[in-house]
Amino acid sequence: MNPDAVRAAVRDLLLAVGEDPDRPELAETPRRVAESFAELLSGSAIDAAGLLQPLPGEGIADGEAVVVSRLAFRSVCEHHLLPFRGSAHVVYAPSESVAGFGSFARVLDVLAARLQLQERLTGQFADAVESGLGARGVLVVVEASHGCLTDRGARQTESRAVTMASRGIYRESARRSEALRLIQVHEGDQPDAAWITDSADASAPLATAVPARHARLRTRARAARR
Repeated sequence: MNPDAVRAAVRDLLLAVGEDPDRPELAETPRRVAESFAELLSGSAIDAAGLLQPLPGEGIADGEAVVVSRLAFRSVCEHHLLPFRGSAHVVYAPSESVAGFGSFARVLDVLAARLQLQERLTGQFADAVESGLGARGVLVVVEASHGCLTDRGARQTESRAVTMASRGIYRESARRSEALRLIQVHEGDQPDAAWITDSADASAPLATAVPARHARLRTRARAARR
């Protein structure tokens, strides 16, 4: 990123919207915006899959499935340069390797620190786990609130979007349904079946806008005993 160019662009933007970038309240705004974007877009040049370092140990990958859920993230939508934020859940079937749970949060942070679309972020997360660990199968579900939907246009403040991407054995409908059951979704004390439905096309991510009452994620990280 070119900080000087960003500062100049922000100054031009302030002029374009009818503001005076030299008034005291705005004098430091171009610098602050440049610093913000440097942080928000810091993951662009990082290999996310390389952050998944396999853990040493014989028989450590003997479990059938590993679930890490409620991984919080924030990103910037490339359509409006507005933030979106939410939670990601990953289920993977180990082949020969597993990674520390914190590794998945680091991978998600790197992928989210780019100009993104939720659908692409979901698929990239699944791809990183599949390639980084050689997993036999990966399922990723992401739920997020988008500034471009809540703060402008339709102003649907309670809306959420849910996306899903499957790889390997979880492209099979039965296995994917099993993996989805491992991600516990609660509305009060009862699972909310309307939160997500399985897709007939296992090769494509599922993107569905849903009301908040059908998309509150109160899940627990769970790993199959190995």
